[in-house]
Amino acid sequence: MRRDKAALLRMTGFGAAALLFSVLVIAVRVRWLPLESVDRGVADGLNRLVAPSDFLVSLMGGISRLGSFGVLAWLVVIAATVLLVRRRYRLTGFLLATALGGLVLDPVLKLAVGRLRPVVEQPVAHGGGNSFPSGHSLNSFICYAALVLVFLPALEARWRRPLLITVGAIVALIGFSRLALGVHFLSDVVGGWSLAVAWVGLCAAAFELWRYEHGRRVTEPLTEGLEPEAADDLHPTAPHPREPERAGHGRAWVVAGLGVGWVLTFGALVALGIPLARYRDGNGNVLGDSTIPHWFAEHRADALGRFTLIGSEVGNTHAILAIGLVVGALALAVVRRWRPVVFLVTVMFGELSLFLGSAAIVGRARPDVENMDGPMPTSSFPSGHVAATICIWATAAVLVMPRTRAWWRWLFVAAAVIMPLWVAVARMYRGMHHPTDILGSCLLAALWVGAAWWLLRPNHDLVQEPAPARARPAVTAASA
Repeated sequence: MRRDKAALLRMTGFGAAALLFSVLVIAVRVRWLPLESVDRGVADGLNRLVAPSDFLVSLMGGISRLGSFGVLAWLVVIAATVLLVRRRYRLTGFLLATALGGLVLDPVLKLAVGRLRPVVEQPVAHGGGNSFPSGHSLNSFICYAALVLVFLPALEARWRRPLLITVGAIVALIGFSRLALGVHFLSDVVGGWSLAVAWVGLCAAAFELWRYEHGRRVTEPLTEGLEPEAADDLHPTAPHPREPERAGHGRAWVVAGLGVGWVLTFGALVALGIPLARYRDGNGNVLGDSTIPHWFAEHRADALGRFTLIGSEVGNTHAILAIGLVVGALALAVVRRWRPVVFLVTVMFGELSLFLGSAAIVGRARPDVENMDGPMPTSSFPSGHVAATICIWATAAVLVMPRTRAWWRWLFVAAAVIMPLWVAVARMYRGMHHPTDILGSCLLAALWVGAAWWLLRPNHDLVQEPAPARARPAVTAASA
């Protein structure tokens, strides 16, 4: 009886949200004066408060990005990857269908309603397209709510209510940030939330009906998630990991070792880079530093330009971040240990900090040929593109090779060789780096990946503890 009452309350709430959205659509379409007056007053008041403060503008912009397509898409992709590897196909279908629904509803309704964005006295942000409903408010609510409903069973009961409150606060702040930036009216945000409640409720109800028709008990999604039976599979790591402790190092020793390794690697890069930067203003001919970029510049062609543009792009920050997120999600889903993910994160953040730090200290000029990619914010030594490419693919190969005997594991080894070569040639062809910049990237990657591997032991869970030696029977005087 109590469960039926809770289900009835949920359905009533979803229906009320759908009704509220319908009323808002009509009011916006007919330009109902009281609603327009409230919307305009809120927009102008927040603009006067936020626009004069650079801090508030930056803060609201950062909060707003939590509801952007890029952030939400990666959260859904990573979660779906974990669910697929763990063979939770129904939950994967629910997550993807719910998220894709928001992507369909937002542009269609914007086009149908055709409301213009607010015009404020001091614009601090720009929003593309029409205004109603707020896409950030709609999609952030849908995606974060769907993720909570899917992964709630993995949490202990005492943590579930704080999680719901936290996620609700994030969604509310995202909606408020869109108002504070002056790119949406209050009714746009409320409309996005109400539509999101109705859509998530419909998808959750469909999932519950599917469970009922297949003889499974009806759940309470807000307190136990959509599929409580999946709790063990939804845990990020194995519930009771049993790893041989003596195969690894103590945490304090590892942290100290990483610090020492970072400093020594940084010192090696600076020691190699500064003489190269000072010799003939960075454009000497050590190892073909002048000859090779000039040869590439003299033999440029349209087809090679497009090919090298792709090679350059696959080593940029966005591509490496995307690859790293996928590799990290797969590692966590398959291995069910944090150690491989910590290894990946350590390698990539260490590479980024080493590259930025050494480039700032060395300050080497780019090759004295036409730079096809235009001015860059960092100096030439070392190549960040090449270093990041080596690190990400070498890390993937290190994680994959010991864990399978399948033929495709060699594809990761091939990628660890071919991808950096492609990026290196592309960067030199486009006039962005000298050959010794590539050498510096190889030095960075070799020293840092080697140090991280030795200290973190990413495949530590594969090490088998030696079997205890059998006790030899004692020899007594009687038996002798």
